[in-house]
Amino acid sequence: MGDGIGRYRGTESKLAQWLRRRPKRSAADVENDRENALLAVAAAGMPLAPAAYPVGYRCSCERIGCPTPARHPVSFAWQTQSTTDRAQIERWARNQPEANFVTATGMVHDVLDVPYAAGRAALDRLLAEEVEVGPVVVSGAAEDRADDGRMLFFTATRGTPEDEDEWWPCELDCHPETMDEHPGLRWHCRGSYVLVPPSRLPGDEGSQPVLSWVRGPEHPLPEPLNLLEALTDACARHAAAQAEQGEPADHEPAWPLSR
Repeated sequence: MGDGIGRYRGTESKLAQWLRRRPKRSAADVENDRENALLAVAAAGMPLAPAAYPVGYRCSCERIGCPTPARHPVSFAWQTQSTTDRAQIERWARNQPEANFVTATGMVHDVLDVPYAAGRAALDRLLAEEVEVGPVVVSGAAEDRADDGRMLFFTATRGTPEDEDEWWPCELDCHPETMDEHPGLRWHCRGSYVLVPPSRLPGDEGSQPVLSWVRGPEHPLPEPLNLLEALTDACARHAAAQAEQGEPADHEPAWPLSR
């Protein structure tokens, strides 16, 4: 019993048969999945550009002390380079098989970026309240250390509001006067970008954390203000829980940073 083999008739269990017959995935299959995932993002109207990728614990850009390893675009012209053109994205994907990809925010979409634990709680609340939630990505949350990750909520862009005081840049949580009010929250909009799946992040060889869709890019983009209350509440509770446990707050540097 337990070895998958029928002791009396010499037959395999259904599970053992399935495992034996399961086709092995080739490198071409993996590359096709990557290309299709990127094209799905572009089909949703989100412009893409190539980004750096991990080399072990280092960044492929080879900059000593890179502040955002494998999280930044390759080109300084990433804003004008970003595109939804299918042929161009296929060329990039095939010619740069290791590259991560970023999507430029503030054109079609913004991204509300929160600590994983806060994002998970907010997503549960929003779905329970039947609030329309758009695409959601988990970033850098390996199963054995999910608390280190982030959740990215893709929304419609606010563009450039007439009242500049209403525009929150992606480094929102990097200023002392805003840390207490909006702990751990970043609003990626004009002039910013985020990685998209299936980008890889630096980590242990063979078990690198990856970005993955919790809700895919086929979901319509909601208004950001419809999600903001749930996200800020969850971030505040998460920060309070960290403080009670004596853990450092989630204030790692946001991107983009000057390179």
